[in-house]
Amino acid sequence: MTSFVFVTGNANKLKEVQAILAAGNGDITVTSQSVDVPEIQGTTQEVAIAKVKVAAEKLGSPCVTEDTALCFEALGGLPGPYIKDFLGNLGHEGLNNMLKGFNSTKATALCTFAYSPGPGQEPILFEGSTEGNIVPARGPNAFGWDPIFQPVELGGNRTYAEMAGEEKNKISHRYRALEKLRAYLSEKAQKEKKDN
Repeated sequence: MTSFVFVTGNANKLKEVQAILAAGNGDITVTSQSVDVPEIQGTTQEVAIAKVKVAAEKLGSPCVTEDTALCFEALGGLPGPYIKDFLGNLGHEGLNNMLKGFNSTKATALCTFAYSPGPGQEPILFEGSTEGNIVPARGPNAFGWDPIFQPVELGGNRTYAEMAGEEKNKISHRYRALEKLRAYLSEKAQKEKKDN
């Protein structure tokens, strides 16, 4: 059995992560804890590494942090890892307005899970992405920018917010990154079992 602390204060993120992991073989348990970590400027990868290193030091245990980016093709990848601030300041309509005058509404949803085996150890990154388009908000406004992101998969005619949780979890950027983390941790647990 492998376990780690998922560093988040977001109950929706925790619920989604637990649901995705439960669909696997069930050998990974996740608890969560909110830890104050610095939000540095940089690429998604740089932000993820800095956060998980600080979290591992503060917790003194294996932990995982998650960083989500929404990268608009027309804006050269922005808002990227700063989507939370952009969404908070502009709202869904403001994010759509940023693309007025551009020929592309294409966007990539990117999730980066950073895993630290513990304090002082080098983090490992697991990334997943989903391609889609930015559209006027549709569906429940329960989870960040889900109402304006319409993935091209599954017919490409519904936003994340319009999908049932199980359906979204099969194609989401979070699922794809988490599946890589799950595979890594399962392999690590099997190797440790064999070595003992």
